[in-house]
Amino acid sequence: MKKCYCGFPETYETINIPKNNARCNFCFKQTEKRKIDYSSRLKKLKIFLKKTRNKNMLYDCIVPFSGGKDSTFQLYYVVTQLKLKPLVVQFNHGFFRENLKNNNEKTFKKLGVDFISFTPNWKLVKKLMKVSFERKGDFCWHCHTGVSTLPLTLASKFNVDLIFYGEEPNEYSDFFKYGDFSSDLFKKGNNKLKNYHRVTTLGITAKDMQYILKYENNSNYTERDFWPFRYPKDTAKNLLPVYLGSFINWDTKKQVEIIKKELDWRGDEVEGMPPKLYDYEKIECHMQGMRDYLKYLKRGYSRVTQMTAKDVKENRMSQNEARKIVSEYEGKVPHSLNIFLEYMDYTKEEFFEKIKNTVIKPWSPNFNSNDYSSKPKDFDKWFREEKSKN
Repeated sequence: MKKCYCGFPETYETINIPKNNARCNFCFKQTEKRKIDYSSRLKKLKIFLKKTRNKNMLYDCIVPFSGGKDSTFQLYYVVTQLKLKPLVVQFNHGFFRENLKNNNEKTFKKLGVDFISFTPNWKLVKKLMKVSFERKGDFCWHCHTGVSTLPLTLASKFNVDLIFYGEEPNEYSDFFKYGDFSSDLFKKGNNKLKNYHRVTTLGITAKDMQYILKYENNSNYTERDFWPFRYPKDTAKNLLPVYLGSFINWDTKKQVEIIKKELDWRGDEVEGMPPKLYDYEKIECHMQGMRDYLKYLKRGYSRVTQMTAKDVKENRMSQNEARKIVSEYEGKVPHSLNIFLEYMDYTKEEFFEKIKNTVIKPWSPNFNSNDYSSKPKDFDKWFREEKSKN
């Protein structure tokens, strides 16, 4: 399978590797990023915020928040650098880990912010996971969609029109270009918000999902059960999304150092990832190892490749070092696979059979591997459903 110098394979979504095996489009995006004058952009943002801030409102902005390194930093920056009063909104997908909860509590208390968390119906979530997995090979539709829509819905309820996000979506995808999310900063109803929502939700709307459950799965869930997942188009046209990564140089490693120092934010081990090198990456979800394993089965790479490729492009790691790390960690079976099989009521054979139809050629995975990744220390605390005694 052909790979770019950075390590991204030809099966990476939206990638373009030239025939002469030169640098891919993502490598060139890093070059493009280095040319951006972030200081002038940030100055414009601060002037805009100063002019539009209304102290008569309950909140200056909404900050969507998972508790991972990106949302923690964006909240830290909004409060300490932009001096705004945010309402912090969290969509609880059902897989939060204990360390993350501890991080969140410390963050909220140190920054002094108001916080709302919403957890959807678990029985509905399981059905959504199964439909999403069987149609798209991705079981996280409920998370993608809830994280995207809930802040927009609550923005309307609290009469807030400004929403702060973190890094630009183009960091790991070529659906968008650098600057797409800053060029029309001062216009409400940003079309990019709608387009980004469509991409992140796998092209399935809440209405689609309701129809599938009703007519194909004989479920009795109604429109009111889907409100957390429904894109509020009437509300969204009056909202102003701001991606901090459009206005500051989004440097994950430096930002992690900041939140560890200022907020006592602590990393964690994630299945299939080098525990010391990337102890900050996707620590919030105990199903992250399973998500990465699915990506590996379908496309021949996982988050290890994504992270090492980013370090190679930023000259923080050599190509040989990256290859060694990928060889050691990528493709191992996560222990969370067994939890996923319990949730979905699949046998391992049924799971692999469903995955076969989603594999992207020329990649050909090994479905018979018994090489497991290391088990995280908190594994026994991850949510398991009680087995029937029958």
